[in-house]
Amino acid sequence: MGAHLRANVMLLVLTVVLCCVIYPAILWVIGQTVFPDQAAGSLIYKADGKTPVGSRLIGQPFSDDRYFWPRPSSAGYDASASGGSNLAASNPKLRGRIAQQLGPIVRYRNGKQVGDDVEAWYQEKAKRGSDRDLTAEWVNEFPTLVKVWAASSDQVKAYIKDWAEKHPEVMAAWKAKNADATSPPEAADLAPFFFDSYLKVHPRTWPCVVDVEVQGKKEKQVKPDTKGSDVQSTFFDMWLREHPKEATEIDPVPADMVMSSGSGLDPHITLRNAEYQAPRVAKAREGKLTLEQIKALASKMSFRPLGGIAGDEPLVNVLELNLALDAQ
Repeated sequence: MGAHLRANVMLLVLTVVLCCVIYPAILWVIGQTVFPDQAAGSLIYKADGKTPVGSRLIGQPFSDDRYFWPRPSSAGYDASASGGSNLAASNPKLRGRIAQQLGPIVRYRNGKQVGDDVEAWYQEKAKRGSDRDLTAEWVNEFPTLVKVWAASSDQVKAYIKDWAEKHPEVMAAWKAKNADATSPPEAADLAPFFFDSYLKVHPRTWPCVVDVEVQGKKEKQVKPDTKGSDVQSTFFDMWLREHPKEATEIDPVPADMVMSSGSGLDPHITLRNAEYQAPRVAKAREGKLTLEQIKALASKMSFRPLGGIAGDEPLVNVLELNLALDAQ
C-alpha cells in the first residue's frame, strides 16, 4: 500500500513540475528571446518608446475627423466582449445601423457629401405648411429602430426619461399598454409614447445630440433641430428610396467601413477604406498635410496578409497609421 502511495505521489509531483514549471518556463524563454514583441502583447508605444497607446492586434475607437476611423465594432472595442452582432441580412436593425453610418459619410462621385442633400430635403419638409412630417413617418415605419435609437446614448436615454417626467401622458400611455408590468420602464420602452408627445410639441424636428457650452465647457445635450449628423444618419435610408436618380451617382463605400468583423476587434481597415476616408482627414488637417501626402502614407503602410497568401486585399493598421499621421 505504501509503495503504491509513494509512486502516485511521485507521479503527481513529476507531472506538476513538468506541466506547471518546466513547460511554461520553456515557452516563456522562447517567447522572450524569439518573439519578445508578440509575447508582450504586440504593444504600440508613443514616440518616447515607453508609453503604450494600444496593441497592433486590438482595434480601438477613433471619432475625431483628423484620424482614420476603424471598422464598426459590435463588441464596443472591448477585448473582454469579443464577438459579432450576429444580425441576419434580413434584420431591420442591421440595415438601420448601416444606413445611419452611411448618412454622414457617403458622398457622390464628384466629392459632394450626400448628407447635405439629406439635410436639405429634411429641412424642406420641415417648413411650416408642409404636408409631411418625416419624423412621424420614420417613427411609424421603423418601430424596431425607434427602440434602438432610444438606447443609443446616455444623453438620449436621459432626455426621454426627463421628457416622461415633465409630460405625464407618456407614462400614462405606457402603463395603459403594460398594466401587468412589475418594474419601471427603460427609455426604449417609453420611446414610442415619447414620440407621440414630442411631435405635438416639436413637429417636423428630430431630437439631435448637439454640443452645448456649459460654464465654459462643451457637453452633449439633446435639442430639437432640423440639421446635423443625426438628421443625416437617421433619414438617409428614407431619402435614398425617394431619390433613385441621385442614388446612382453615389460613390460606392468599401464594405469594411460599415460592416463589423466577426470579433469586433479587427485593428485593420482595407487600403480602399483608408483612401475613401482620406479627403475627410485631409480637410481636418488642412495646412499640415495634403490629400496626396495622406494617401501616400496610407499606401506606404499597407500590406497583404502573409504576403498575399491569406488575401490580396491590402490592409492598414488604423492605430499605427494615425500615430504616423501625428508624427508627420
